[in-house]
Amino acid sequence: MLNRSLIHDIQQALRSNLIPGILLQLFALMLALSYFHWPAAQLAFDQLASLKAQYQWRFSAVATALFGGLIPFAIAYWSGQVSGRIWPQILCLGLLWAYKGVEVDLVYQWQARVFGEGADWQTVATKVAVDQFIYAALWSIPGIALVYHWKDRGFVFRGMGRELNRRFWQQKVLSMVLTNWLIWIPAVAIVYTMPLNLQIPLFNIVLCFFSLLVTMLSKPPVKAASLAN
Repeated sequence: MLNRSLIHDIQQALRSNLIPGILLQLFALMLALSYFHWPAAQLAFDQLASLKAQYQWRFSAVATALFGGLIPFAIAYWSGQVSGRIWPQILCLGLLWAYKGVEVDLVYQWQARVFGEGADWQTVATKVAVDQFIYAALWSIPGIALVYHWKDRGFVFRGMGRELNRRFWQQKVLSMVLTNWLIWIPAVAIVYTMPLNLQIPLFNIVLCFFSLLVTMLSKPPVKAASLAN
């Protein structure tokens, strides 16, 4: 049963991210509809798909580092929401999200091989369940939480082990997982309706859009729900 403190953290994160979350889902839906029904948009998406097919994991690494880490960090810095040494944070976020881009790409490819590339609701629902309830909940979000916690304490390892206690995992990580589910599941479902080579580009665009919204509308920015995958 969720304790009161955890419920409070989740409610606070949802209040901070409610508008960005709704706009995120509308934005993802708009992108998907434009691909299927707007020829000019389809041409642009096809060019992105060609780049993804040509450069494979390198595209995923560079694009996700840029859209998931560096652009949101730059906006946060310019809006006065960043403190501490700048370049170590840029390096940390660039490397983290470059790695995450490759990792998410591998998850998308693996799911396409195992479950197929269909856009029917059964296939999409299965992929969303694996993505959000196994990959994101058990691996991706806990790992990102650890890296951000290390970054926020000035990249100092000393004493960090004592902070990774039961409260950290039950409160911080669990609240991140739950808010992530509530906000990102519809957007991830839309991503999985797209062709395989467009899933990473759409994920990156949506991730950047959401991160920018959270940065602009939150002071300080709420990291919990912005760490999608």
